[in-house]
Amino acid sequence: MSCFTGKTVLVTGGGAGIGSAVAQAFAQAEAAVVIAGRSAEPLRRTAELIRAGGGTATAITADVTQSAEVATLVEQAVNAHGGLDIAVNSAGIITGFGPVGDIDLRQWQQIVATNLTGTLLSMQHEIAHMRKAGGGVIVNVASTIGAHRRVAGLGAYAATKAALTALTRTAALDHIGEGIRINTISPGPVDTPGSYRPGESRTERDARIGHQIPLGRVGTLSEITDAVLYLASPQASFLVGTDLVVDGGSTT
Repeated sequence: MSCFTGKTVLVTGGGAGIGSAVAQAFAQAEAAVVIAGRSAEPLRRTAELIRAGGGTATAITADVTQSAEVATLVEQAVNAHGGLDIAVNSAGIITGFGPVGDIDLRQWQQIVATNLTGTLLSMQHEIAHMRKAGGGVIVNVASTIGAHRRVAGLGAYAATKAALTALTRTAALDHIGEGIRINTISPGPVDTPGSYRPGESRTERDARIGHQIPLGRVGTLSEITDAVLYLASPQASFLVGTDLVVDGGSTT
């Protein structure tokens, strides 16, 4: 999309999975991309892929659960490329497996800190810059597990993602008057390493998940990135507080 030429995009959780794919898609659309995450090596690999394709990428290590680190991240992104037009908050973890009655408190606090508080802190610092700049776009990455469906043994994950959807919709109302447009994307099962069980082959994964989805297969990363780029584009200018479900019909 040529509408991203000259724009600066920040992607948290940009070292792997959906975040990495989103960063690469924006770079292919001629945006300058800043990718952030806790571990330097995955960020380096994503940045190299972007540069090898002729794109512009800056990799910055940052922990989204730490407000000071997120503030520095946004400042560095602005200094590196002259502004911050779009932010995609994709940083997230999945932990706290098991029945709700048995969730380990440490794991609960860890997933809440990353998936929910981390997104709150990211939005706060992104919004602080976008206010001064006269506006911007934020897309938060949630999940169909949460507001749209529940899975036994994933109560902690579902709680954080459902709360993220509610937080995003409220933020959208709070800040649209400042020219900051905020939406959520909720992917269903996607072709990422996280979609596999230990030792599972692609054929086994597809057979296990495919029958749960009316479309008959898991989503591709490009189908998710296309949706994110749409939400960030001027073509979605009338979408405010939308939770875009991309799931092959699994929650229909």
